[in-house]
Amino acid sequence: MPNRKGTVLDMTQGNAVRKILAFAIPLFIGNIFQQIYSMVDTMVAGYCLGDQAIAAIGATSSLYGLIINLAWGLNSGFALIVTQAFGGHEKEKIRRSIGHMMVLDGIITAVLTILALTLLPTLMRLMNTPESIFDQAYSYMVIIFGGMAATICYSMFAGILRAFGNSKTPLYFLIFSSLLNVALDLLFVAVFHMGVGGAALATVTAQAVSGILTGIYVYRNYRDMMPAREDFRLEKGLTKEMLATGGAMGFMYSLVDIGSVVFQGAANVLGETYIAAHTAARRIINILMQPMSSMMNAAGTFVGQNWGAKQKQRIRDTLKSIMGIQIAWGLFSCLIVYLFGRAIILFTTGTHNGEVLDNAVMSLRIHFPFFPVLGVLLAMRVSMQSMGQKTAPVFSSVIELLMKIVFALWLIPSLGFTGVCVTEPVTWVIMTIFLMTVYMVKTRKMLTE
Repeated sequence: MPNRKGTVLDMTQGNAVRKILAFAIPLFIGNIFQQIYSMVDTMVAGYCLGDQAIAAIGATSSLYGLIINLAWGLNSGFALIVTQAFGGHEKEKIRRSIGHMMVLDGIITAVLTILALTLLPTLMRLMNTPESIFDQAYSYMVIIFGGMAATICYSMFAGILRAFGNSKTPLYFLIFSSLLNVALDLLFVAVFHMGVGGAALATVTAQAVSGILTGIYVYRNYRDMMPAREDFRLEKGLTKEMLATGGAMGFMYSLVDIGSVVFQGAANVLGETYIAAHTAARRIINILMQPMSSMMNAAGTFVGQNWGAKQKQRIRDTLKSIMGIQIAWGLFSCLIVYLFGRAIILFTTGTHNGEVLDNAVMSLRIHFPFFPVLGVLLAMRVSMQSMGQKTAPVFSSVIELLMKIVFALWLIPSLGFTGVCVTEPVTWVIMTIFLMTVYMVKTRKMLTE
């Protein structure tokens, strides 16, 4: 590839594990700061507005996840085409792929924003959002959905940088915008008394700053890789390829979150106390999941580049090391939760409600013994996607959807909050068994051909 000002990381050569870690560590730090967006919202709401505000933010969090992760999944799939073109040193295809990615993202943003804002009240009713927190939850979500373009903008430019092996630069902008989010949260909620809507406005503003700064950097430092005017014209062949890859990944993520919406609706029936406990536990789960997610994304970039370069044996050998790292972090996370779980919940929420604390800690202690399984699941799913295997990862998401629906309809009504806690661990185990079976039967054979 020609010289350029921006940083690139070619994962098709050199020590594979070292390069994956060099890519994953900045990505991990960035993911942590990205989680600060939602964590700070919860903390400020808890300390300034009380447990009811925490419940209002958490009651529709899965709905937010459904829309955002659909867009994120599509974008990740689009970026895989760029990644493979980069690994294969196809400069022209890189430019055309980025041009198509920008056009498709623009269309997706407009459609999702309109649909989300139009259907929001109906969806909240279907999710059994309690009347006592309905108005607060609505004011939070309408601002989040209205600012969806900011989130998609950042994920698009960050995806382009990751395709080139650059995971450090998005981190710098994300750190800045995360600190900005903290300042704006305190300003809007604690000073201007804007309630949970102020927390949402702070998040959207900070995400917009992050997206704009990342986009400026991409255009200034990777100018020779940026699309020309003709690259923005959608071509049937490339558009079909990108929609197939992006659609499979977006469908996979959205299936997971459709199940989460149904699941959240069942949990909301339990009342504000349990919603607050579930929200608090989810924040900790999401934070400690970030190293696994970072390794997952690094594995996706590594596999994509090496698949494009036809280095199959290198992929097969390195996947074993990736799985080992995922399992090790899962065990370490479990230890942290069992030793310090209650203290972490108390710090991040500010709640002194014993029932909220007890149920949140119970949720953590049920989830984390299965974290090693989750690590394997995440790495397997994105690696298969990066090799062009779309069916098995999507089908694993169908399994998750069906499991959450079944648990929401039958298990949660009978077991209450305990049913909420056991749903995901059981689902992780079943999906991992399925993907490992597919890998042993089909994927491993592909890597030896």
